[in-house]
Amino acid sequence: MTNKPARAASAVTGRLGARVALALGILVAVVITVLLGSVEAPPRGSGVPDGAESAGVAEQLEQRPGSDIAPVLLVGSRGDGSELTDADLGYLADLGTTLGEQTGHQASPPRPSEDGQAAMVAVPMTLSAQSTGDAETIGALRDRVADSPTPPGLEVSITGGPAFGADVASAFDGADLRLLLVTVAVVAVLLLLTYRSPVLWLVPLAVVGLADQVAGRVAAAAGSLSGLDFDAGIVSVLVFGAGTNYALLLISRYREELRREADHRLALARALTATTPAILASNLTVVLALLTLLLAAVPSTRGLGLASAAGLLVALAAALIVLPAALALCGRRIFWPFVPQPGTEGEQAKGVWGRVASAVGRRPAAVLTAGTVLLAVLASGLLGTSVGLSQEDSFRGGSESARGLAVVAEHFPAGETAPLTITAAARAVPGVQAAAEDVPGVVSVRPSGAPADGTAVLTVVGEPAPGTPASRELVASLRDAVHEVPGAEALVGGASAESLDAREAAKRDLLVVAPLILAVVALVLLVLLRSVLAPLVLLTLNIASAMAALGLGSFLSRTVLGFPALDTAVPLMAFLFLVALGVDYTIFLVHRARHEAATHGTRAGMVRAVERTGAVITSAGIVLAGVFAALGVLPLVVLAQLGLIVGIGILIDTLLVRTMLVPAAVEILGDRFWWPAAAPSRGASRR
Repeated sequence: MTNKPARAASAVTGRLGARVALALGILVAVVITVLLGSVEAPPRGSGVPDGAESAGVAEQLEQRPGSDIAPVLLVGSRGDGSELTDADLGYLADLGTTLGEQTGHQASPPRPSEDGQAAMVAVPMTLSAQSTGDAETIGALRDRVADSPTPPGLEVSITGGPAFGADVASAFDGADLRLLLVTVAVVAVLLLLTYRSPVLWLVPLAVVGLADQVAGRVAAAAGSLSGLDFDAGIVSVLVFGAGTNYALLLISRYREELRREADHRLALARALTATTPAILASNLTVVLALLTLLLAAVPSTRGLGLASAAGLLVALAAALIVLPAALALCGRRIFWPFVPQPGTEGEQAKGVWGRVASAVGRRPAAVLTAGTVLLAVLASGLLGTSVGLSQEDSFRGGSESARGLAVVAEHFPAGETAPLTITAAARAVPGVQAAAEDVPGVVSVRPSGAPADGTAVLTVVGEPAPGTPASRELVASLRDAVHEVPGAEALVGGASAESLDAREAAKRDLLVVAPLILAVVALVLLVLLRSVLAPLVLLTLNIASAMAALGLGSFLSRTVLGFPALDTAVPLMAFLFLVALGVDYTIFLVHRARHEAATHGTRAGMVRAVERTGAVITSAGIVLAGVFAALGVLPLVVLAQLGLIVGIGILIDTLLVRTMLVPAAVEILGDRFWWPAAAPSRGASRR
C-alpha cells in the first residue's frame, strides 16, 4: 500500500484543489470548444499518396479545361432480362435530353449493350466545389427520373462517379450522431453493470463525454493545420474507450483504498498515486504508436495518427485531473448502495480471478502451450485472406448507384464503369495508343478531348471489373507498356490505378510502421518495468494475440459478414490498435504485479495482481471491445472490419493473454522475469 500520496495527487483531491481543478477543467473545455468550434477538418481523402502515379494523372486532369465536368450514367434494363424495345431506347434518349437540359450539357445517345438487354446514356454535369452540391444535383436528376412515366418493365437508375459519391455522402448523414449515441449507450450500460450503482457511472461517463467533445475540436484543429484528413469516428471511439479504461482503473483502486482508509480524499490521493504510472505508460504507449503513423505514405493514415494522438492526450488530462477532482467532491457516498467501509479489506474473498491464477500456477507449462496453440489456430484464419476492396464493396448497404454499376458490369465490359486514363505527350499519342491496345485485357483505347499544353489524354476500357485483382494486374501491365514508349512520359491513372497505388502504399506502410510500433511498445515496457526479459515475453505474447485476432476477424469478415476482402487500411490500423491497446491490460497487470512482488514475491505477487485487477481489467476490456464494435453502425466497411478485429483482439488479450498466458509465463520464469534487474522482492518468491 502506498503510505504517502504524491503532492500532485493530494493537490487535485484536496478540499480546495478539487474545486479548482474541476472548475478549470470545465472552463478550459468551454474555451477550447468555443474557440475551435468553427474549425473543420479536411474532407475525406482518397487514400492515394501524393507522389503516386495515379495522383499525378489526377493533378494533370484538374489543370485541363473542362476538368470540372464528369458524366452521370443513365442506365436502363428490364427486370425480366429481356431485350430492350425501340420504345425503351426512345424513352432513354428523351430522358437523357431532359436531364442534359437540367445539367446544362448535351447528353449522349443511348448506347445499347451487345446482348441488347441494357443501355446507358452519358449525361455530363458540372461538379461542385462541395460534395453537398453534387449530392443536390444528383438528387434533382433522380427526382426528374421518378416524375417521368417509365415504360412498363423498364428499370432506370442513375449511376457513375458523381452519383456514387453522392450516395456515399448520403450514407453518412447522421452517422456520427448514431456512433456517438451507440458509444455512449455501450459505455453507460457496461459502467452500470460494473459498478452496480445508480450514480457512480454518471461521473466517469460525464468526464469522458466532456473529453470527447474537446478532443473532437482539438483533432479537427490538428487536421486543419496539417491538411491531413482523418476519420472522426475512430478518434471518438479511442477517447471513449481509453478514457473509460483509465477511469475504471482509478476507481477500482480508489475502492480498494476506501476499505483501508477513513478519509476518502486521502484514499483517492493514494489511488491516484498508485495508478498514475500505469495510466501514463498506457497512454504514452498508444500515443507514441499513433505518432509513428506520421511516417506513413497514405495521407489519411498520417492524419488519423496525429488526430488520435491529440485526442488521447485530452483523455489523459481528463482522467488524471478532472475525474479525481469530481470523485473527491462526491465523496464515499458515490458508491451507494455498495459503499466500501474502512477496515473491511480482509473481508474480500479470493474471487474467481484469484482461483484462475492459482489454477494456472499449478500447470503453467500446459496452460502456456495450450494457449499458444489456440492463438496459432486462430491466426490461421489469415490464410486465404485478400486485401483490397472494390469501390462498390467499400460501403455497406445498397444504393441506386451500386445497382446501376452492377447492371453496367453485367452487360458491358466491366471496365466501362470506371475506365483508366492515360496522360502522355501529344506527339507520342500514336505510339502510346498502339502499346496500350496490345496489352491483354484492354477492350478499347480512344483519345479524350483535344491536347492541351502538349499533353493528350487517352481513355482505356478494360475487361476486368474495377478494384479487382485482375484490374490491378491490368494497370501494372498497362503501365509497363506505355512507360516504354520513347518520349511519351505516359502516366496511367483512374479508379483501378488508384486502387493499386493505395494498396502498394498500404503495404509499404505496414512494412515500415509496424516494426516502429513494436519498438515503441518495447521501449515503454522497458522503462516501466526496468527489465529486458519481461518486455520481450510480454511483447511476444502480444504479437501472437494480435495475429490471432487478425486471423479470426478476417475469417469472420469474409464468411459471416460476406466482405470479399479486407480494406487496404485494415491490416496496419488493426495491428496498431491490437498491439498498443492490447498491451495496456498487460501494463495494468504487470505494474500491479511488480508492486505486489515487493511484499509477496514474484509468483505470489502475480496471483495477487490477477486477483486484485481481474474484475477491473475484464470490465475495461469489455468496454473497449464494445465501443470498437460500435464502429459497425457507420457505413464504411473498413470501420466495420476494424471494429470487429480490434474488438476480438481486446477480448483475447483480456480473457486469455492477461488472465492465463502472462501469469503462466511469470510462473515458469519466476524472479528471472525481471532480468537483468533484481526481483522487486524482499524475500525469495516461492510456491
